[in-house]
Amino acid sequence: MSVSDTIDIEPPATDEHEAHEPRRPDSDELKSRRQRSRRATLIKWLRQVHGWVGLWGAALGLLFGMTGFFLNHRGGPLRVSTGEPQVSVMQVPLPQPAPETPRELANWLKHELKIAGNPGRVQKEPEHPVAWGDRSVVQPEHWQLNFASPKENTSVEYWVGNHTVTVKRSANTFLAMLTNMHKGVGLSVGWVLLIDTLAGSLILLSLTGVLLWTELNKRKTVGVVLVMGSIAALVVLGTL
Repeated sequence: MSVSDTIDIEPPATDEHEAHEPRRPDSDELKSRRQRSRRATLIKWLRQVHGWVGLWGAALGLLFGMTGFFLNHRGGPLRVSTGEPQVSVMQVPLPQPAPETPRELANWLKHELKIAGNPGRVQKEPEHPVAWGDRSVVQPEHWQLNFASPKENTSVEYWVGNHTVTVKRSANTFLAMLTNMHKGVGLSVGWVLLIDTLAGSLILLSLTGVLLWTELNKRKTVGVVLVMGSIAALVVLGTL
């Protein structure tokens, strides 16, 4: 035979719909995809919280960092002055009848002189006999009051029976006012709660930072936990 015989072998016919139908993932693959999706969502949420809380903490941290520097150098060999306060002393005539208690005197002075801050600690020394040479005289009752605010400090001294009261006012400089705000001197509950938000933001920054690091570096996390655990164990053993 001059012409070779050829046999065409055709593949078995398949359904066109089956040829183009994508492979359906099995249950393990679906579970893995869900886990990756949840992890990506968690990391995205942690980054957003970390960023916004960090912005708020940075704003307050700038103020408290500057005032903390001045507080750290308020004395000693590396003292940095925040300026000298302006001090003024005056004798204020009392109304008639005179206040009968230190609190009444404090309320009257705060309204009369528009004193900033609220009255703090009150010292009340009762009348008592004192020696004067070879004689003994009775010293009258003595009151001392203090008003504290970031802008100024006011001290009051009164001897019961006098018609005047001594008021000493110390006006702080701008830097001294900021350091008093740092210490919370004479501030309201609102300011205290505002400072609590700074403490809370630092805690959240720490927690979200740790969670982000552990989610992005799971293998390294195991090593860090082992190292920190070993150090803690050595410290505990060393203190026994």
